[in-house]
Amino acid sequence: MATGDNLLEAVTADTIATEAKRAAKYSLPIGAPCPNCKTTLAGAWCYNCGQRGEEYHRSIWRLAWEAIEGLVDLDGRIWQTFPRLILRPGKLTRDYLDGHRAVQVPPFRLFLIVLVLVFFAGGLEMSQNRQNFQLATLNSPEVQKQLTPKDKADLNQGLKTMREKLAQGAGKSESPSSAWLRQRLVHAMDNKDAFKAAIQEWAQRFAILMLPIAALMLSVLFVFKRGIYVFDHLIFAMHSLSFQGLLLTAVFLGSLGAGWAANLLWIAPVHLFVHMRGAYKISVIGTLLRMLILFLGSSVAFGILVAGLVLVGIATA
Repeated sequence: MATGDNLLEAVTADTIATEAKRAAKYSLPIGAPCPNCKTTLAGAWCYNCGQRGEEYHRSIWRLAWEAIEGLVDLDGRIWQTFPRLILRPGKLTRDYLDGHRAVQVPPFRLFLIVLVLVFFAGGLEMSQNRQNFQLATLNSPEVQKQLTPKDKADLNQGLKTMREKLAQGAGKSESPSSAWLRQRLVHAMDNKDAFKAAIQEWAQRFAILMLPIAALMLSVLFVFKRGIYVFDHLIFAMHSLSFQGLLLTAVFLGSLGAGWAANLLWIAPVHLFVHMRGAYKISVIGTLLRMLILFLGSSVAFGILVAGLVLVGIATA
């Protein structure tokens, strides 16, 4: 079964190709001395010490552009990959699995780029948006307007009482794990900003876990279909989640000026249907049935991830 080895080989091949292209673009001329050992260069790398023979005396603007270019691979592939991901996702995934990879951004790199976009858009000031994509806390103006003075007093008293009970503990019969959780909850309640920062930090790491979870669920859904491997499911998951991230980014940004931006989320199931059917070459009924099971499994997995994120946030706040 093709698993992580295939993915490692693909990533390694892409990395070597990218480095070779960069070395050829900025390397010193043949015959120049190696900056490290002074050996006469016969190529992009020194055959004696292995250092890349590259000219580093470049303007700050050129170096900044090279950093951006290295991050998103702005050699034309990204502008070909995004439109195909949106309009022809099944063909994009199928081409990659069939070996036509040179013209598209590697799936994992694409996923990371989109992940950055999602967290950037989600981290913008959302107080001015028309969809209210922010957590409603007791201190938020929207909640305060709807509470009477008596409601505010009751809520504050309830929170105070809950904190006091947590601080007191459950006595000698309390287990070590319960005592630890109680102490961390009290600490999180007293340090809300630290808890929020911990959640935001770990959310980016937990997002990566969606890939193996999605690949595992797809492996179960297609367990009886021959010629499909875990590697195939992983590539499909990277492409699918990349599109969902792009869609979520568009909703976040669109909500700043359009009240209907959240309606764009209805595109998600339609895109998944087209993507799954095109990539796996299955029937309409088979696609819909697998989508339903995938939705149920994803809901459970998402709930577990959120619970784990909250727990890690409490532990590290």
